[in-house]
Amino acid sequence: MLKYFCYIKMKRSLAALALFLFISSFSFAQQEPQYSQYMFNVMQYNPGYAGSRNAICAIGQYRQQWVGFKDMDGNKVAPETYNISLSAPLRVLHGGVSLVIQSDKLGYEESIQVKLGYAYQINLGMGKLGLGLMATLSDQRMDFSKLNPIDDDPLISQLADESAMIFDLDFGAYYQIPEQFYVGLSTTRLLESTSKTLSETESATLKLQHKRHYYITAGYQYALPGNSAFEIDPSVLLKTDLAGTQIDVSAILKYNDKFWGGVSYRLQDAVVVILGMEYKNFHIGYSYDVTTSSIGGSSSGTHEVMAGYCFKLEVEKLRESYKNTRFL
Repeated sequence: MLKYFCYIKMKRSLAALALFLFISSFSFAQQEPQYSQYMFNVMQYNPGYAGSRNAICAIGQYRQQWVGFKDMDGNKVAPETYNISLSAPLRVLHGGVSLVIQSDKLGYEESIQVKLGYAYQINLGMGKLGLGLMATLSDQRMDFSKLNPIDDDPLISQLADESAMIFDLDFGAYYQIPEQFYVGLSTTRLLESTSKTLSETESATLKLQHKRHYYITAGYQYALPGNSAFEIDPSVLLKTDLAGTQIDVSAILKYNDKFWGGVSYRLQDAVVVILGMEYKNFHIGYSYDVTTSSIGGSSSGTHEVMAGYCFKLEVEKLRESYKNTRFL
């Protein structure tokens, strides 16, 4: 995982260089939070998905990563993430709209994001292509008073609990053939926006800066021959900021579209078990990550809970009955 939290304009300060290396190593995680059940909430990383379904959908996720992970002082610093995603088709605009609200904590950093997007849907071949743009407003917070640098540095000695608002954009393209196949390409933090100056000395400037992320996802729905009640849904998600890359490969087995279970493998990070069920358009899911990286010895794994509801806009037609007067 990759994360660059601070942007430092260096002149000749070795102390500033040490601070940069310290914070970069501390924050070795992507700026965007990750989800093991990514296949059920495409909206949170690809705005082109909005309006692709003929339904109004709401999905919530809660992820508690690396349970039990603490810093040297015993403080809980494990990542914790909340996400609510809403999407709806809007035929008058030939597409769909979306709203994403997300809270992400990592160590002494907290980010709250509000995203509002629109996707234009185009009929293409056997499927539909969505091109989406999403405006993002982030409230980034960092408690510098809890950092323990090896050497004192004037850049952070004057900082405490700091915050900054940052505006950015996400873009995504999402193509799907319903109940068969989908593929998506998207980028978040497109503008790589920079915050106001948090601290400044004669030799260095400290700011918060977004790092652009790229996502490629694809999935397929395969009904088992001879028994269409069972379906296998393989999928893959690749995410990168060009400094490092993560790949999730998953396979979900569904029964009558009501119950499912599966496994996922995040390259060099975790093996994931996924379970879920659906009842009357309401679906819930749970996943557990068994950490395979070196951090696994300092935590007891990762829990993630997902719940969603879709209100279909198409009303099923009632079967009409006719009476023949000859048989009254």
